[in-house]
Amino acid sequence: MQRRNLGWSNLNVTLQGYGCMGLAGWYGPRDEGEAAATLHRVLDLGVNFLDTADVYGGGENEEFIGRVLKDRRNEYVLATKFGSLWKDAFTPIGVDCSRKHCLEACDASLRRLGTDVIDLYYAHRVDPNVPIEETVGAMAELVKAGKVRYLGLSEAGANTLRRAAKVHRITALQTEYSLLSRDPEKEILPTCRELGVAFIAYSPLGRGMLAGTAAPAEALPETDFRSKFPRFAGANFDHNTTLAQRIVPLAKKKGCTQAQLALAWIHAKGFDIFPIPGPKRRSYLEENIAAVDVRLSPAEVGAIEAAIPWHEIRGTRYPESSMSRLGI
Repeated sequence: MQRRNLGWSNLNVTLQGYGCMGLAGWYGPRDEGEAAATLHRVLDLGVNFLDTADVYGGGENEEFIGRVLKDRRNEYVLATKFGSLWKDAFTPIGVDCSRKHCLEACDASLRRLGTDVIDLYYAHRVDPNVPIEETVGAMAELVKAGKVRYLGLSEAGANTLRRAAKVHRITALQTEYSLLSRDPEKEILPTCRELGVAFIAYSPLGRGMLAGTAAPAEALPETDFRSKFPRFAGANFDHNTTLAQRIVPLAKKKGCTQAQLALAWIHAKGFDIFPIPGPKRRSYLEENIAAVDVRLSPAEVGAIEAAIPWHEIRGTRYPESSMSRLGI
């Protein structure tokens, strides 16, 4: 797969990365054998950009990646995150991006991942009680110590990103972005481009809605955290999936799947945007990767956007308690 440098850095990554969160069991139980085979297949297919976080599975996701890929560390660029606090594997309780927690969390991630350095280290959420200058200052200490190569923020607001960049150069900002979540287009994407920051699009398939594989909250097990998302609940789910299906005829006309068209749309939105879908199975993985070969004209991009007007989406993408931690 074609590669580009991530923002201003020398991290040369594939146009599409792989989000490892689903392998932590947050979208239902994990099949150990299939999960391990999927990780290896990611690398075998040439994808070299892996994304995880210390909170996924309470640290188990990092451990799993480190164990499964222990002999292939030189084949991928590794991104992980710190700062989100959870009561258990499925209950968020807050954020801690203090200097002390940052330094301790990094050491813990390095141990779990079985590596000497993290290529890209994100503050997972902005801590409303800690100035971003303190957080990024601590992260910069990790760069100086050789434990981290480059820094990123996740779900930060435009003003926070500018303040952070004054302390230490920021390589990437990660936020949910898809045909069903287009808020970053208002301020975040323009600010990233102003500062030379790469944009990492997580959940680019709307957590399955844009792939036609999602189920309503009521039909999901409690271990699937989408069961608590307003966007997946009741009438909201019916409305949103109907919207998502509007691109099916466009995909058929293009000769690709619904999921591939949704990913191709993201690729068409800018060379500085890197989607990181995270399928749990190899079959979906190969389908997603093939989306990089789907080329869209400006007219086709316009038709796709007209089919799913972003302001018609119903329900927030997280529960209200979590929404307050976004875009700070």
